[in-house]
Amino acid sequence: MLGIFKKKSSSILGIDISSTSVKLLELSRSGGRYRVECYGVEPLPAGVVVENNITDVEAVGEAIRRALTRSESKSKAAAVAVAGSAVITKTIEMNGSLSEAEMESQISVEADQYIPYSLDEVALDFEVQGVSEANPEMAEVLLAACRSENVELREDVCDVASLDCKVVDVEAYAMQRAFELVTGQLKGDTSEQTVAVVDIGATMTTLSVLSEGKTIYTREQLFGGQQLTEEIQRRYGLSAEEAGLAKKQGGLPDDYESEVLKPFIDAAVQQVTRSLQFFYSSSQHNSVDYILMAGGTSSISGLDEQVRDKTDTPTVVANPFVGMSVSPKVNTTALSNDAPSLMIACGLAMRSFD
Repeated sequence: MLGIFKKKSSSILGIDISSTSVKLLELSRSGGRYRVECYGVEPLPAGVVVENNITDVEAVGEAIRRALTRSESKSKAAAVAVAGSAVITKTIEMNGSLSEAEMESQISVEADQYIPYSLDEVALDFEVQGVSEANPEMAEVLLAACRSENVELREDVCDVASLDCKVVDVEAYAMQRAFELVTGQLKGDTSEQTVAVVDIGATMTTLSVLSEGKTIYTREQLFGGQQLTEEIQRRYGLSAEEAGLAKKQGGLPDDYESEVLKPFIDAAVQQVTRSLQFFYSSSQHNSVDYILMAGGTSSISGLDEQVRDKTDTPTVVANPFVGMSVSPKVNTTALSNDAPSLMIACGLAMRSFD
């Protein structure tokens, strides 16, 4: 089922499955303050997730199991996500007096006019967004549909890891939820701002634009930190594992920064500006108030400044854990280093508190 379909339990693990790793996070909340209870990152073998498609359920499930063991989490409930590109969403208006069960019944009858797939092939969900501005007697309802296979593969992965898959969400909505945690890093009233969240992962760069806290645009491009790792491998004759470690820990030859890192940063900046241009050309916007950098690649030193200078837009690297307390069993240095890459996992873990 998609995320808005399933009932929550008391503590849900947010599990972000990318092409190179699984990231796991558990939060608790006391009053209005969150606490990081557990977190873990586990690398994935090459090729088991390709462009958001899981090709080896067993390998991904075992990686989650290892991350669970390392994190020492006791939770058995999980929230995972499908990529925005795999989901069709549409906002419709329905009679506001209908109960949720009546809406569900009506949507199941009428859904084929909104979804270009056979309804036998899709997982379908809906969420009431609020009263229609145009007609107070009507409610705005968000429909979300995804091929059943995408949902079932993620449920199967959780089964391998001995977890109960409570929620299958959409990455863009998880990012939107986590955005609430980073608004303190931005100046001004974010409820009135347009913010571009640029998530540069290992193989994919996703632009999500939020206006007044709601996602109004998403776009994915094939570009990510894996390209830097591969160039390090090629130039210095290292294995993939050695190149990945060297990228994080340093120790590469003197020409690394000028010959390898700088060209990659230039390419990343170009990807960001290109993504923004696509957004501007398809909307009424010609600027954004902030750029928020997320994903593991965004923590490369100097990348945020280059993006800021090129776009002439205030740019911040996301850290959803600012202001959170942290369990003694969590490595705070590692958590801080991984923070930009944990936005989606964080947004998924927040499903515990819906």
